[in-house]
Amino acid sequence: MTSRLYVALDTPDLARARDLASKIRHHVGGIKLGLEFFAANGAGGVREMAHLGLPIFLDLKLHDIPNTVAKAVQALGALEPAVLTVHAAGGRAMLEDAKAAAPPATKVVGVTMLTSLDAQDLAATGIGGSAHDQVVRLTELAREAGLDGIVCSGAEVAAAKALWPKGFFVVPGVRPTGAQLGDQKRAVTPRQAVDAGASILVVGRPITGADDPDAAARAIEATL
Repeated sequence: MTSRLYVALDTPDLARARDLASKIRHHVGGIKLGLEFFAANGAGGVREMAHLGLPIFLDLKLHDIPNTVAKAVQALGALEPAVLTVHAAGGRAMLEDAKAAAPPATKVVGVTMLTSLDAQDLAATGIGGSAHDQVVRLTELAREAGLDGIVCSGAEVAAAKALWPKGFFVVPGVRPTGAQLGDQKRAVTPRQAVDAGASILVVGRPITGADDPDAAARAIEATL
């Protein structure tokens, strides 16, 4: 079985990203390239990382009017990402158009609520209810819009899977037991996330910041 573990290479430095990916390539299921990497290196950087042969999760969290997002997804199609993110809060029409514009092999997933946010942060933006309530609302919206799945924290993935048994669930903010939480407010361990229904896990600093990234990846994979 392919590893569920994706490593977040959150760096603008192409050489560093390539070096890290080379070190961990045999013990992970793929690599996540986000906005920081894409802003610095663009499509050419993504193509260079693709030469390593690992599936690429392109985490750009697109959020704009439907036509703009659809054209952006279409422009990214040549990169053939395994997974591509859009913000579920962009609304049903945006989500439908994003999925329609994506290559057939690309899973388009909706970001429900960033793992750096909690209920207090939601309230500050005028959204009532708990983090759980917001994730449930946006999970239902993503499913109805025809997306492949969602991104949510490990705290909500069990509820999301109950609503959407065939959905694809990306769980970021995963932290091994004893690891620093950093800016993550709703983190869980890799094992907890998988047991709750995660399809893939995204782990960054506990691997990329380790003295031996490959050993750190192997240690996390062993818990799964």
